[in-house]
Amino acid sequence: MPVASRAEVRAAALSDLAADRKAVVGVVLVNGLASAAGLVGPLLLGRIIDTIQAGSGDVLGAVDRLAFGALLFTVVQTVLSWWALKLGYRYGERTAARVRERFLRRTLALPPRVADHLPAGDLIARGSNDASLVAYTLRAAVPEVLVAIVHAVFLVVAVLVLDPLLGLCGLVCLIGVGAAVRWYLRRARPAYLAVAATSAEMADAVASTAKGARTVELLGLEQRRTEVTEAAVTRARSARLDALWLRTVLFPWSEIALALPVVGVLLVGGALYGNDVVSLGTVVTAAVYLRQLIGPLDTLMLWIEQLQGAGASYARVEGVGDIPQADAQVAQRVSDERIRVDNAHYSYTGVRDVLRGIDLSVRPGERLAIVGTSGAGKSTLARLLAGLDRPHTGAVTIGGTPVADLPPDQLREHVVLITQDHHIFHDTIRDNLLIAKPSATDEEMRAALDAVGAGWLDDLAEGLDTEIGTDATLDDAGAQQLSLARVVLADPHTLILDEATSLLDPRTARQTEQSLASVLQGRTVIAIAHRLQTAHDADRIAVMEAGQLVELGTHDELVHAGRTYGKLWQTWHAESDG
Repeated sequence: MPVASRAEVRAAALSDLAADRKAVVGVVLVNGLASAAGLVGPLLLGRIIDTIQAGSGDVLGAVDRLAFGALLFTVVQTVLSWWALKLGYRYGERTAARVRERFLRRTLALPPRVADHLPAGDLIARGSNDASLVAYTLRAAVPEVLVAIVHAVFLVVAVLVLDPLLGLCGLVCLIGVGAAVRWYLRRARPAYLAVAATSAEMADAVASTAKGARTVELLGLEQRRTEVTEAAVTRARSARLDALWLRTVLFPWSEIALALPVVGVLLVGGALYGNDVVSLGTVVTAAVYLRQLIGPLDTLMLWIEQLQGAGASYARVEGVGDIPQADAQVAQRVSDERIRVDNAHYSYTGVRDVLRGIDLSVRPGERLAIVGTSGAGKSTLARLLAGLDRPHTGAVTIGGTPVADLPPDQLREHVVLITQDHHIFHDTIRDNLLIAKPSATDEEMRAALDAVGAGWLDDLAEGLDTEIGTDATLDDAGAQQLSLARVVLADPHTLILDEATSLLDPRTARQTEQSLASVLQGRTVIAIAHRLQTAHDADRIAVMEAGQLVELGTHDELVHAGRTYGKLWQTWHAESDG
């Protein structure tokens, strides 16, 4: 999956800052006032030292007044700093929400044929770990980094104004900090991108193994999947150790470098004081300012390290916007309900066709079963018929219009693919149904649920406003019924069934099949038949073998022909009798 460039990340960050510019200006302004208030304390401390050293007049009264002033400005600085952080964190929460919503919009806008081919683990990692890290950084880094930068700038300027020579001495001693940061930044981005990529690879390996657990167990692939997962874990661990090594170099180096300005000013300032060039109070004030400078610089060093990881995550989150989109789809005129496949070829990799020269015409209102051995291309053909994929050559059309050219809202009015996978959102039943038909009334939604046998709705106190996962939990049968109710609301003329009940237990499968019966009535049905009994009941049967359509006809015709289907039927019939 694409990763955004530095320029794209920078543009996105600036856009997020500009979207809430008033808050950013407020944070900078209040931080400036807090930093200015913080400069007064060390200045008054220097005055106290010079007053005591002079020893003339009302020394005690002057010291008390100066000490009270230092205390007062310290309190003012504390209050202003708290206010600035409050403004900053509120800004961060709004911006974090903006980033998450942008990622979600981009992900949902991906055409199904594009989204289905993305690595699931990588997409999940970007939407969870990466988005969370970016959100945390925007909430915490923006206020803290702004505070640190403003505070550091004020302290440096204050030292230069207090005594230019001491100020220059302190700045020269900061070269070590700059060298440490430069060394780190040159190596950090590739290291953290590697951490994010290997973590996503590990998540994808675990997710794909868990999703295909039954297949893994059936084919005896446990050892191979274990090796794949362990290899992904090893790469992720190695990448994290590389990033950790950078930190073990950066932090000790920076800690030493941050102490050098104070040491340098005390040495040079001591020499200047000994030659009566500066006062003792000036040297102490400059040393205190530079000692205070360690705080914001230390904060910046910590955030520089964390911002590299966040920057890599930001690049991955923004990279979703660089995923190639399909051409903009506009409503098409569909003349009739006939589905045709003309000389269709399709390949997942572009190297080998998994479908070759498919010609098929589906009559409106008929029940067509597609049969064949595992890997024959049945499910791939179903995806082409449903418009989820586009043939590389040839065409799949509805009423003369390419199925893949229909926008999603128009496509689901014509054809819907039903598989064993169904997704129920943690939202109200109403909102789960409105996905299929946003204009549906309560009466239409209740009628759709009644049509699929979802009598459990009457047992819910909140009815359609029941929030799934909070007010109630649906079992597999209920979830499938809710999914089928969406189909009733969409009201397509053609339904494609691909293992719609294969993962359900027998009791739930029977309930779902009863619900399906009401949904299928009066529609064109294309069933990927994994049981020949299903094919026996169809009007016609299409037989797939090695990516080609090798037979087409009624059950009796194909059995009488004695070719591929006839042999399958005889084998299945003999096993059933046995």
